[in-house]
Amino acid sequence: MDPFTNNFKLDQTAGKIEIPLTIPPLEELTREPITLGDYLRRRRIELGLFQKDVAAKLGVTTSTVWNWENRGSIDLRFIPRVIEFLGYNPIPQPDDLLEQLAWYKQVNGLPLEQLGVEMGRDPEQLADWLSGRHEPCRRNREKIEIFLANCAEISGRVQPTRNV
Repeated sequence: MDPFTNNFKLDQTAGKIEIPLTIPPLEELTREPITLGDYLRRRRIELGLFQKDVAAKLGVTTSTVWNWENRGSIDLRFIPRVIEFLGYNPIPQPDDLLEQLAWYKQVNGLPLEQLGVEMGRDPEQLADWLSGRHEPCRRNREKIEIFLANCAEISGRVQPTRNV
């Protein structure tokens, strides 16, 4: 009985059942990303952004971002923008010299013609090397090594790789 109102005071906790609410983390945040599109989706969710927000930042359409996240294939010219949006480069740098050259081409979004201009090489020759049709001779391998070393030191275009 409540002494001030002369009313019966009901026990507020009687009959209540406490159910703990646990919300599992999103699968996108627990599953290991495989494609660049997976990394893009994870970063977008971490930042609390919608696909249309990411599309505006990257200069593409919302459906393009959806395709990247669900199909994983990102056009070469957009890879540098995606890497910049992520804040790191999830594409591991290989050890093999020609694979390093292909990696440099990929992370900088360079078509063969532009890579050829930067290296002072014929794009067809680069295509033969990168496809494995021909092996560069020792002199050309040395030139590739020098080119990649200079790019890493001077240009700053190659993004550092972050182990994720």
